[in-house]
Amino acid sequence: MAKRIAFQGELGAYSHQACQQARPDFTPVPCTTFEEVVEKTRAGEVELGMLAVENSTYGRVADVHSLLPRSGLHIVDEAFVRVHVNLLGVKGAQVSDVTEAHGHVVILPQCAGFLKRHGIIGKVSSDNARAAREVAEAGLPQRAALASELAAEIYGLEVLARHIEDNANNTTRFLVMSREADPSRRSAHMMTTFTFRVRNIPAALYKAMGGFATNGINMTKLESYMVGGSFTATEFYADIEGHPEDANVTRALEELAYFSTEVRVLGVYPSDRRRD
Repeated sequence: MAKRIAFQGELGAYSHQACQQARPDFTPVPCTTFEEVVEKTRAGEVELGMLAVENSTYGRVADVHSLLPRSGLHIVDEAFVRVHVNLLGVKGAQVSDVTEAHGHVVILPQCAGFLKRHGIIGKVSSDNARAAREVAEAGLPQRAALASELAAEIYGLEVLARHIEDNANNTTRFLVMSREADPSRRSAHMMTTFTFRVRNIPAALYKAMGGFATNGINMTKLESYMVGGSFTATEFYADIEGHPEDANVTRALEELAYFSTEVRVLGVYPSDRRRD
């Protein structure tokens, strides 16, 4: 039986594309919410879960950052998907026929320039792939969807205009989640992701971060978010280059722990980032 990987969205979503790219031999399983992806993975209904965490244009996916620390899952890989937005319509339609384009609230601003130039009104949909499916079902030339070429293939639509996003480098980062951690893997470039809460003492965050600077560790991401809706409880999410068993990373994490009330390693995995 083929292994399975869960993702949020319908077939044809960019998360589906991420699954094909990162695990081409796995069967993709669509889910309605990020929570459902986590639940299916945790319960063993699927082997892996694919979660979008940030977009180079839109920013972080807030729901996922708050979900990760308590998911009980481990990050085992990352994947970067170049988000090409396409205008999809029914067969025989032309761009000049389209008066409204349906897409997720995040995707609409990413192609606002194209829509304005062609006098097309953007309409919010809960999912880009769902928008493609509904356009196919409606069969109206004036309705189009903003989605992937994969969605066009799945729902029998034509690509009326290809790569219409305003930002030429529009990319989404995904994390592959598993029930089991695998810190034994090694590659030339490793990433470690963790969350932490600093102690309530003056300059605690500055002191906690000092160990990474003095040990020559590159921190590629540091973000904060409130815990439990409180303005006084803050958790930090961080990505660093390196493996916890590397001597310099071990020293930095020990220093971090000294100034923190909680440190939780979410994953140790090979980096999928392009390097010069």
